[in-house]
Amino acid sequence: MDLLRSLPLGLYLEHPVTWLHRLDPRVKLVWLLSFLITPVVSSSSWRVALAAILILITLTARIPFRAWRQQAGWLLIVCTIAFILTCFVNDGIAVISQSRSPALAIEPFPETAYQYILLKIGRFRVTRHSLDLAIRLCSVLFVLIYSSSLYLLTTAPEEITAGLEDLMQPLRRLKIPVTEIALTLTLALRFIPLVLEEIQNLIRSVTTRAINWKKLGLRQSFKIWTIVAERLLENLLARAEQIAIAMETRGFTSPDRHRVQWHQLRLGVGDGMALGILILLWWVRLVWGWGI
Repeated sequence: MDLLRSLPLGLYLEHPVTWLHRLDPRVKLVWLLSFLITPVVSSSSWRVALAAILILITLTARIPFRAWRQQAGWLLIVCTIAFILTCFVNDGIAVISQSRSPALAIEPFPETAYQYILLKIGRFRVTRHSLDLAIRLCSVLFVLIYSSSLYLLTTAPEEITAGLEDLMQPLRRLKIPVTEIALTLTLALRFIPLVLEEIQNLIRSVTTRAINWKKLGLRQSFKIWTIVAERLLENLLARAEQIAIAMETRGFTSPDRHRVQWHQLRLGVGDGMALGILILLWWVRLVWGWGI
């Protein structure tokens, strides 16, 4: 088992370099925020359109199928299960009311082709309300998770921190340590592979010992995993201390005095086109995308 390659979220695709990789990280971050904000108080058709736009972006970028399957395969399964369960959820408690006034002779309404109950299987039924709710839930779930995953897939950690630091420059007037926050985020993103590596090594060390968990019982198994968790914490603290010592030996005292430019931020023609398309997307959202 290789956790560094099998983890479905948070992976960065270094090769091939697509047009998404070449976009400025600030532009991609604005697009990501738009995908996260526009589904709020929007119609189900708009949410489905956002999911289709994400798939279209993935296909036009020519992201390899192995990476696309790893990023969206499990998400499609979760969305499908949520769609089926939500479709068969009842609208509410049926209340039978009776008028106190005597019934009047009222002409019946003409029959129409409208049907509120779309499908009925035993006690389960699919109504128009439950179907609309299922579409809304699954589409927004797919958009929120897959857009973030696609952003991490095509943006290096150094680019993410550089873009965030540049966008947070106005916060310096409020005496917020923007550089320190960016440095902490950079170290955190670089520390995640180390955490996965330590977990992977400990799991391999346990599996190679061929422990018979059935004979140990629940209490002894819990003790072993407690020891493994303690060992993991000790290893991670040791790695963090090694990083701190390495920074101190190189004369690192503060981020402001030791600025390391990981990535040069430059806006190009493709970034301008992406921002123009984003403005058009927001205009369509404000005109036709409203819903409850």
